[in-house]
Amino acid sequence: MKTTAAVRLGLSMVVLTMAASDAPAEVQVNRMFGDHMVLQQAIPVPIWGTADPAEKVTVTFRDRKQETTADQDGKWMVRLEPLAVGEPGTLTVSGTNSVTFQDVLVGEVWVGSGQSNMAGGTGGYAGRDEALAAMVGAAPYPQLRLYRGDWKEADAAAINGFSALLFSFGQPLQEELDVPVGLIVGAVGGTPSGRWLSPEMFEAAQEAGKQPPQKPSGPVKIGDLYAAHIEPVVPYAIRGVLWDQGESGTAVPEVDQFTMMGALIRGWRNAWGQGEFPFLYVQKPSGGGCAWDKENPVTRMADAFAEQPAAANNDADGQYRALHIKIMQHPNTAMVTASDLGSGVHPVNKSGYGRRACRVALGLVYGRHVEIYGPLYESHAVEGSKIRIRFGHVGQGLAIKHADKLQGFEMAGEDGVFHWAEAEIDGDTVVAGSAEVSKPVHVRYAWSRNHTWANLFNKDGLPALTFSTSCVTPLFELDQRR
Repeated sequence: MKTTAAVRLGLSMVVLTMAASDAPAEVQVNRMFGDHMVLQQAIPVPIWGTADPAEKVTVTFRDRKQETTADQDGKWMVRLEPLAVGEPGTLTVSGTNSVTFQDVLVGEVWVGSGQSNMAGGTGGYAGRDEALAAMVGAAPYPQLRLYRGDWKEADAAAINGFSALLFSFGQPLQEELDVPVGLIVGAVGGTPSGRWLSPEMFEAAQEAGKQPPQKPSGPVKIGDLYAAHIEPVVPYAIRGVLWDQGESGTAVPEVDQFTMMGALIRGWRNAWGQGEFPFLYVQKPSGGGCAWDKENPVTRMADAFAEQPAAANNDADGQYRALHIKIMQHPNTAMVTASDLGSGVHPVNKSGYGRRACRVALGLVYGRHVEIYGPLYESHAVEGSKIRIRFGHVGQGLAIKHADKLQGFEMAGEDGVFHWAEAEIDGDTVVAGSAEVSKPVHVRYAWSRNHTWANLFNKDGLPALTFSTSCVTPLFELDQRR
């Protein structure tokens, strides 16, 4: 009898197991979606998740309705037709069951990534940044939503646990555009760029650099941070990316930051499948230059103006800064000038950095008539014993600040030895000459990590960018973006 009972119990367990395995799987939606989220306006919006293979899935939002069938692996995706800004709505995903998300907004969505200057929390910086503290104190912001693992409304508690830089970018952007803004952050302190692109993207970096295969230096695993923080976000519809990283380099010998960032930018764009979305990045090194106006809330923490040193700069002094400026040559990529925002490995002025990034976004992405750069080297011509330098992004005109004459220009002849030059503004150009260089060949400006003595600006209040005509960095063409 005991044997028969055991057999019967075993058969019952088999039947129950079979019934459980045959039960329909619940329709699930990827964790990127939740209450209080923001969906990107004006482009198709992917919604995705899992269900039983071949199960029919329906997604509805406002007057939009899309149906699909889960594939053999149980994966499904629909793309809602482009949405417009409007009242908060409800998004419903249904199959054998229904999943509903409330308080869903449509507006602008930005991803923030990089290392510690992006990862650093608002709560940690607000005590040293009065402007940031005031922004937090004015919370909540009903039209601003924050994502760091889940979507939250931007009240003081959520803001204090969120990226100080990305919040300082998103809050004025929302205010200026007057549409909802969603901010997604994935950043880790002390990390090189090589960890933020997949192995396939890394291989492309080496091909672009025409370099033999290289292995990362130290305990670095290519692609681990991309897999952990960026890949889960893809292909959530976004407007663009704000990137702050560079102090930790690439961690790959012989692959420089320009090459690695080019592969990262291309790789992320290919993964998202949205074309060449805007990619903004913060200038490195942080600070190092004087500001047009230290009374301005954005630039109030800038380094003080200084007299020009007696000795000219070393050839290597400006290479790091020039290499990071060069990244803007990648398509639809713009640099957030930071030389006049305050120095330090972790600059305190997160509100100023964020507002400057907002300014760049408004000019590059949203068509506002605002200058996004200071004077940017375009070309030069030798005129006898002098060199005439032509600039783009002169804005309202070139200007000198803090002194009666221009500082920061150097010249060299065929021997390649640079000497300080006397320089003056002539319309939209600068004419430079040096008594020690009778036959000039090259000219450079602000050629140092720290150049508080360089004082060329445009009248829009933005500092001229470092350049050298003898540097391996290719010359910039006139950039017409505003």
